[in-house]
Amino acid sequence: MAVDFKVIIVGSGMMGAAAARHLSGMIEGVALIGPSEPAERKSHHGVFASHYDEARITRSFDDNMVWATLAARSLDRYREIEAKSGISFFSEVGCLFAGPPARPGQGFLGRALQVSEALDLDVEMLTSAALQERFPQFDLNPSFNGYFEARRAGHINPRALVRAQAKLAGQAGVTVIDGTVATVRDEGTFVEVHADGMHYTAERVLVAAGGFSNFNDLLPAATEVRLAARTVAFFELGDREMTIFSEMPSTIVFGDRDEDHVYILPPVRYPDGKTYLKLGGDLEARSFDTLEDVGAWFRSDGDLVERDLLVSTALQLMPALAECPTTSAPCVATFTATAYPYVGYTDSPRIAVLSGGNFVAAKSSDELGRLGALVMTQGWLGAEDFGQELTPVFR
Repeated sequence: MAVDFKVIIVGSGMMGAAAARHLSGMIEGVALIGPSEPAERKSHHGVFASHYDEARITRSFDDNMVWATLAARSLDRYREIEAKSGISFFSEVGCLFAGPPARPGQGFLGRALQVSEALDLDVEMLTSAALQERFPQFDLNPSFNGYFEARRAGHINPRALVRAQAKLAGQAGVTVIDGTVATVRDEGTFVEVHADGMHYTAERVLVAAGGFSNFNDLLPAATEVRLAARTVAFFELGDREMTIFSEMPSTIVFGDRDEDHVYILPPVRYPDGKTYLKLGGDLEARSFDTLEDVGAWFRSDGDLVERDLLVSTALQLMPALAECPTTSAPCVATFTATAYPYVGYTDSPRIAVLSGGNFVAAKSSDELGRLGALVMTQGWLGAEDFGQELTPVFR
């Protein structure tokens, strides 16, 4: 039978919108279906996305070659996407890592130094004295060293990046549909997609619905993932704080253990007209198994105990924030069984999945979208594109 589209991408977030842009240069007959951001988060009872924010850290410095490469390939295209779309989303303010002196091959920092050498990244190593002198905004452990990636690092605006990807996809012929997909079904020779009372048909479907990919009957079998709660804290900055923090880079500070790290976004202006410094971590242990629980979390202000821990940590690292009003917000991280994103087909030869950010994929979303587009066109990923590492795992 004749179908409406060759490929439908379900989910118009960071990976899905990127996949649509890349696919638009490979084939015709592409549709991108996903809901726009709700106007009122706390009264919304549909699906959400974790890119509803103004800042995510971007950098290539990483202790894992796959993740470092995915980030570097995405960074290669940031400026081109900005120029072609007319939408700015990348702030090249650099990214600082601070922690105990690195030992080659040991811990995140030791492994990251080895990866950075293999990829020829420009990372400046700072002694504890140089770290304190260069970045006086922080009150760091005097034994800590610094590792600073000044170029091709900083932060991206995820909302703006999604807008840029979707705009370029639409200009290249992709049909962009604002809607929430309820079901995706393989009908034997085609796939049928139902969204908001409408139905569409396609030769193939790529499900890129993030933490919601296992809900709403989108996949033949659920992916093996854990949906984890994350809370972020915001400090509202006044003029005094801006004089102190306006020139700071994106920053990740480790403790004695790698898992004790926190990440800090420099001052960013938000849609309410105020400027915030954001801080988060990944100590929250709560997970979600139902659509109702995930929705309730997104409508909340996050975990207030976690918020207080983040605020306390922030004041230890940056005492000048002491007088700033604080707020918090929720986020959801999708952790996979492999610790890598899933990019590949389900047991249906017509339905594939692109999901699993593992709380670090925003910076790499453009390359992950390209890999999703490759799966839709050539059906597989080679070793150069980490096909084995990115193979989906299903329950």
